[in-house]
Amino acid sequence: MKIGGFQKTSLTDYPGKVAAIIFTQGCNFRCGYCHNPELVSPDLFTESISEKEILSFFEKRRGQLDAMVVTGGEPLIQDSLEDFLKKIKKMGYLIKLDTNGSFPEELKKIIEKKLVDYLAMDIKAPLDKYKEVSNSNIDIKKIKQSIDLIMNFGLNYEFRTTVVKSQLKKEDLFEIAKLIKPKTLYILQKFIPSKTLNPNFLNEVSYSDEEFKEIIDEIKKKFDLNCIYR
Repeated sequence: MKIGGFQKTSLTDYPGKVAAIIFTQGCNFRCGYCHNPELVSPDLFTESISEKEILSFFEKRRGQLDAMVVTGGEPLIQDSLEDFLKKIKKMGYLIKLDTNGSFPEELKKIIEKKLVDYLAMDIKAPLDKYKEVSNSNIDIKKIKQSIDLIMNFGLNYEFRTTVVKSQLKKEDLFEIAKLIKPKTLYILQKFIPSKTLNPNFLNEVSYSDEEFKEIIDEIKKKFDLNCIYR
């Protein structure tokens, strides 16, 4: 496991649970607005945190922590992810996995082996704008496969979209909403230009609070989603 960061306590990343967060290095997307460039661009990687150190921490925190969140980067590009999750599971922890949805085959294996309890997928854009927003040559069919897999496997889950106003119009967010089952938690994340993979995005903005409220009201009415923004 290439672990580029570690947050020992979080009260917000796993709903209703006290969790620690593992940040993996490496990603197959190059979203300009990405706020973790040090986990995406290899020339910004720092020395990895040893898996032994992480496992020792979780061993010592049994009974104090409920869960581990694995995010990135993109965790599913890690060859040793499955073995790592097995070790954490044996300690009795819940596991939440954050993914960009581009590896449905690997995702399915982990779900079928009962190595995750909660899934969060970033839906970057409507399918026809995916390559543009993610700056990657992604197979769009894989994104749709991951969305359907997550919705139909019976685990707790959420979908999220980071919203840069110049990239995603209101109608684009409606197109994303069409991909999601009613009652699903759909989180619109307000883009904050503080640290970005592409420095040009420091000049970009998100929607105002009032605009978000209007968009969310429409999504709730038209698609019956549990839509919020943060």
